[in-house]
Amino acid sequence: MSTESKVINDPLGEQLAYYCARASEYDEWWFRLGRYDRGEAANVQWFSEGAEVAAALEAFEASGDVLEFAGGTGIWSEKLEVTATSLTVLDGSPEMLELNAARVPSPKVARIAADIFEWEPKEQYDAVFFGFWLSHVPPEKFDYFWDLVRKCLKPGGRFFFVDSRHASSSMAADHKLPDKDSTTHIRRLNDGRTFQIYKVFYESTELAARLQQLGWTTDIRQTDNYFLYGSGSLAQTN
Repeated sequence: MSTESKVINDPLGEQLAYYCARASEYDEWWFRLGRYDRGEAANVQWFSEGAEVAAALEAFEASGDVLEFAGGTGIWSEKLEVTATSLTVLDGSPEMLELNAARVPSPKVARIAADIFEWEPKEQYDAVFFGFWLSHVPPEKFDYFWDLVRKCLKPGGRFFFVDSRHASSSMAADHKLPDKDSTTHIRRLNDGRTFQIYKVFYESTELAARLQQLGWTTDIRQTDNYFLYGSGSLAQTN
C-alpha cells in the first residue's frame, strides 16, 4: 500500500490533512528532535533565535482579548495566555487543538476548530497572533488573509507574527529546501507519507512594503538564520 498522500486537486485540503496527520509529531520540529536534530551548533543557534522572538512577543504584550490563528499544539498559546485576558485559538485541525488544550488547560482559553479561509469573526480582538502560518497562505489569498486580520481587530488593535526564513537546517534532514521563489513544498511524515503544502518565504523589507500598500504600519525583523517576525497595526488616517 502506498504511503503517498491521497488528497488530490485540493491543495488547501491536502495542507490541512498534513497538519492533522502531523499533530503528534509537530513538536519534534520546534524542539529539534529526531529528523529535525541538526547537530549541537545548529540547535544552539535555533534556540537562541527562538528566544529572541519570544522576548519580542513578551515586549509586545498581547493583552486584552487575543486571537491566535493556527494555534497548533500550543507552543505560542502558552505564552499568549500569560498576558491575555482571554485567548481564542483557531485551528483547522481537531488533532492540534486537542494537544493545545492539554498544553494550555486554562479557563481563559477558548478553541475553535475551523478552516481559516471559511471562518468569519463574530467579535473583534485587541491583538491577533499567528505563528508559522503566513507562509502557508496561498499567494492568491494574501490580500484576503490580511483583510481577515483587519476584520478581527478592534480599533487600535495590533498583530504579531513569527514565521520561517529560507534556511535548509530549519527543516527535517530528509526534506529538500525548495527554491526561494517556490510557493509549494513536499513534506514527509515520520511514517513516510508525503503531502504537498504551501510554503512562501518572505524577507522583512519585502513584506513590510506589501503590507504598507494594504494600509498597515509595521515593524518587521528577522533573526540571523531562522525566523522572520514582527508586529503592526492599521495606519492612522486623518
